[in-house]
Amino acid sequence: MTALALDVGGTKMAAARVRPDGGLDDPVTVPTPASGVWEACASLLRKVAGDAPITRVGIASAGPVDAVAGTVGPLNIAEWCGGFPLVDSVRTLLPEASVRLVLDGAAAAYAEHRLGAGRGVPDLLAVVVSTGVGGGLIRGGRIDGGRTGNAGHIGHMVVPDADDRCGCGATGCLEAVASGSGALRWARANGWSGATGADLAVDAELGEPTAAAALDRAGVALGRAFASAAALLDVDLVVIGGGFAQSGPALWTPMTTSAAAHARLSFLHDLRLVRAELGVLGTLSGAGLAALDDA
Repeated sequence: MTALALDVGGTKMAAARVRPDGGLDDPVTVPTPASGVWEACASLLRKVAGDAPITRVGIASAGPVDAVAGTVGPLNIAEWCGGFPLVDSVRTLLPEASVRLVLDGAAAAYAEHRLGAGRGVPDLLAVVVSTGVGGGLIRGGRIDGGRTGNAGHIGHMVVPDADDRCGCGATGCLEAVASGSGALRWARANGWSGATGADLAVDAELGEPTAAAALDRAGVALGRAFASAAALLDVDLVVIGGGFAQSGPALWTPMTTSAAAHARLSFLHDLRLVRAELGVLGTLSGAGLAALDDA
């Protein structure tokens, strides 16, 4: 049995063969093109498959997804945002393979549950704070995708008193306020002149007022959302990864303080916010594990 994993995001795509233990062999990462996205996916899958007979494929995609229909409509992939039949396309390319589609946040959650910061914990929420804010939910050691596969998509919880415009068309979404792109947009609108989220984090640590305010605002919003989600879902562990989550104390201090201030119910007193362990390939690993385990 040879399995492949594919991770499709707004800025990059990755694929690899998956070992039986969930490890990845020679993963390949390429930028996501502005057009010809499926053609780029197909080329990537052919490259990592080589001449091996492929029997399983796990796909992690930015959301929203429809795991029942096998379609994806990522907000950050313009060519697909109206819906793309990704599962059928992969089946046409690799007709002997069974194909499993999961939300990218769910893949990250499953990988952290199996191999990372959530080992041994049957119920957890994983959150990816990067260009956007995504998430996934593990219940009883398995992916809980909900009705359509989008359960855990925490980026579209509404932040109190925020009117930032989100890519989904609404205002006040956590993603609009607390993602790297959202914090960057707010900082620039308030006079900061840096270029990237990494620059913003550095300036915040150096005490630049606008940069520090942007990360504080993002951290408070994240902490509130995590406490609210934990109360709704009855989980006591939130695993947090993604590039913008590496911003350091300027983000993590207001985030943990805010979560603690709102996690006041007795069953939330042990709520833990921890860093993800698996890094940039965690989502790809989770896609592979989901295909192998039918999680």
